[in-house]
Parts: sequence; structure tokens; C-alpha cells
Amino acid sequence: MKVENMTSNKGNKIANQFIIYDDDKVYFQSYDSTIALKVDNECFTYLDEKFWNYSKTTSKYRNIFLNMSSKEIESGIKDGSILLINLN
Repeated sequence: MKVENMTSNKGNKIANQFIIYDDDKVYFQSYDSTIALKVDNECFTYLDEKFWNYSKTTSKYRNIFLNMSSKEIESGIKDGSILLINLN
């Protein structure tokens, strides 16, 4: 398992925003909450059902992690390609 801070466009570490690598899984954690999970070779993305849209800051870095806009994420939840589950 490897944990690293997200980095800004200027290469600075962003406090309290983490990417966690664990074998074939990659997690996004904001502060103490796991927000998102991507698994290699799976067509689904997973978001925490409680914290996925917790704050403006969480949403900003979640979008960067997923390389998606908030509208695309909401559309993915509706069409079932993004699943809301308990990640915490």
C-alpha cells in the first residue's frame, strides 16, 4: 500500500487530500473519509454514499481524481456506471 498527497498544478502537496494505491485499487481520501474507489479491470467507479458530495473542496479534488465534472459524475450515478456504496 502506498499513500501520497494530491499535488497542485504547481507541484505542491495538497493538505488533507490523498491518493492511496493498494494492489489493483486506487482510493481518493479527503481528510479522514474515503470518497472514491477505482479498481483495475472493473467498469464501475465507486463513491461513498455519505461523503461523495460532502463539500466544495471534496468535490473539487474528487473531480480531479476521477477526471470528471460534477455533471458527469451525477450522470454516472444515474446511469449506474458509478455506484454509491459504504467506503467508510
